[in-house]
Amino acid sequence: MTNHPDSRGYYGSYGGAYVPEMLYANIHELQQNYLNIIGSEDFRKEFNELLTSYVGRPTPLYLARNLSLVKGARIYLKREDLCHTGAHKLNNVVGQMLIAKRLGKNHIVAETGAGQHGVAAATMCALMKLKCTVFMGVKDIERQQPNVLRMKMLGATVIPATTGSQTLKDATNEAIRFWIDNPHNTHYLIGSTIGPHPYPDMVARFQSVISSEIRTQLLEQEGVEKPSCVIACVGGGSNAAGAFYHFIQDKEVELVGVEAAGEGVNTFKTAATISKGSEGIIHGCKTLLLQNDDGQILEAHSLSAGLDYPGVGPLHAYLNKTKRARYLAVTNEQALNASFELAQAEGIIPALESAHALAALSMLSFKPNDIVVVNLSGRGDKDMETYSENYRKHTPNSLTYE
Repeated sequence: MTNHPDSRGYYGSYGGAYVPEMLYANIHELQQNYLNIIGSEDFRKEFNELLTSYVGRPTPLYLARNLSLVKGARIYLKREDLCHTGAHKLNNVVGQMLIAKRLGKNHIVAETGAGQHGVAAATMCALMKLKCTVFMGVKDIERQQPNVLRMKMLGATVIPATTGSQTLKDATNEAIRFWIDNPHNTHYLIGSTIGPHPYPDMVARFQSVISSEIRTQLLEQEGVEKPSCVIACVGGGSNAAGAFYHFIQDKEVELVGVEAAGEGVNTFKTAATISKGSEGIIHGCKTLLLQNDDGQILEAHSLSAGLDYPGVGPLHAYLNKTKRARYLAVTNEQALNASFELAQAEGIIPALESAHALAALSMLSFKPNDIVVVNLSGRGDKDMETYSENYRKHTPNSLTYE
């Protein structure tokens, strides 16, 4: 069991780099340089300084006492929602931007679903004075207007992806096309543990600060480094990769990834890639994806714009195949219920993506002394329109804390 891929970018049989010839030079440049850059003293110094003074790390590990009483275990929330820009995405963006600058790139192109990665990219481009172009599906633009406005205010050019399902998959397609047309001065800033090698490994390494902090914080608060269970939502898989990373070798720690079932795993409106998918190639890597018998990629569906992706990172495909992690699927309704439950139990409004991880608490069995960490990957400001539309239906009955 390993945290890292092999030299060709494979986690077992998943991963690799399946790229068109026109992008080979860019990918090869990253493969040859990223580990040396990340390992250099000047990079580590600048990276850690930005995480501390700009991103706001370490983020709190919060014991949710009211929720713990309801769920029957010691429930901790890793508060990535308190990062600058409101989600975990900035951890990876800071790292990739520093690599891009060292490779002489002055133009950043990114894809975004919920808009959190796009906002993070626009934020760092403003700070580092780099040009920023973000592709976002038309449907996601409609349901994530606050983040669209943030990106534009920060100086980014937001280009609608009008093809296909007009969501994250198609935004990624358009970003890759743009990169092919502008290979020399542009760095493609992938926001998840997806894409050709070295992106899945690079993103996981930058997000691994999450699990590194969890270990340190648990030791301070509980006297142990290892929780009983770590739970995180999974779209492409970056926040889950970060939350799992430093526990993968510790087999006594249960790792639970939570996919978006949409309207149900057995419907056509789902994004449960691990539950419903099969092996294939998407966006430059071999992994599990939603596809038909002819190998055509299917549309994914979730109320959460950050989870409606028809593939999953190769690390998660590997962890599933080796049974090191288990993956559950949560419906739109279950996620909405979990959002309102947390809001009324702890005074915290989560992102819809994070709500999927919270919903898993009702699907698992715990002992009273179990220490369970849920990665609260983002805040719910961007989802208030969806919450408003569902307020009356999903406001929970008064909770009992005994």
